[in-house]
Amino acid sequence: MAESNFVDYVKICCRSGKGGAGSRHFRREKFVPMGGPDGGDGGRGGHILLRGSKDVWTLLHLKYRKHVIAEPGANGSSALKSGKQGADEVLLVPLGTVARDAESGAVEFEITEDGEERILVSGGRGGLGNHHFKTSTNQAPDHAQPGEPGREIWKILELKVLADVGLVGFPNAGKSTLLSVVSAAKPEIADYPFTTLVPNLGMVRYRGDRSFVMADIPGIIEGAAEGRGLGHRFLRHIERNSTLLFMIACDSADPDKEYQVLLNELKKYNPELLHKQRMLAVTKSDMLDDELMRQMEATLPQGIPHVFISSLTGQGIDKLKDMLWALMHA
Repeated sequence: MAESNFVDYVKICCRSGKGGAGSRHFRREKFVPMGGPDGGDGGRGGHILLRGSKDVWTLLHLKYRKHVIAEPGANGSSALKSGKQGADEVLLVPLGTVARDAESGAVEFEITEDGEERILVSGGRGGLGNHHFKTSTNQAPDHAQPGEPGREIWKILELKVLADVGLVGFPNAGKSTLLSVVSAAKPEIADYPFTTLVPNLGMVRYRGDRSFVMADIPGIIEGAAEGRGLGHRFLRHIERNSTLLFMIACDSADPDKEYQVLLNELKKYNPELLHKQRMLAVTKSDMLDDELMRQMEATLPQGIPHVFISSLTGQGIDKLKDMLWALMHA
């Protein structure tokens, strides 16, 4: 994913279509000079819809489209003919897109399946024609309903990356390097913090024709839950990962403290994240011999499975995949 092409947040103004007016027509033919009411109903105004697509991975196509306007419905006409329904405006979005009300911030729904379609803003209903209002005491009603107006409202669309494994760690923990080794993804890699500014997804092949999706997400810093660093832009992507792989470099001064800081940021953002499967990978382990590994094991957090890996030499990578697969299918 190119950084300039990945957009995971847009705010758009949506205006649904106005409903068509019902007709107040009366039947007038050569041999029926006093026919009854035959005004047709107005057509419904167009909805604004979201449709999930597995072929779309970013909200980039909506970034510069600030106004989305659906077509109005046509008015009803004579001979009980209903007006044409206004065309719906369909917005394709990636799987994992959440729709929010811009004013209240309330979540309205989430698109999680390919082809799933939900109404973002409903179109106005068409008005009823005058034939609906005919009664035994009023055979010639001169009344029909106007169409309902469309709705104009601001909406927020947020993308939460859908992946099986999410990589969690401080900047420079080796997340991008691991993803580049185990998949065909080509994230930017450099020796400075926040090299990764957008999520990167990679398909990891596992023993034959099996596979799983791994997400390299911008690194956490202490205070991310309060918005420091990349803050919520990072943390919301973690919510859709079934398994979390914590990554700590072997030269960390205090691995257990580093892990607790990462865990605390997740807890402050959303306590439910602590219920996900967790695993720890100690990176850059080609710098350690067997004795140093044994010494470091004593400093690692308790109660979480761990593995020593090196993306440079391939050390422990197969074992890492085995452990992740077992966790995902526990």
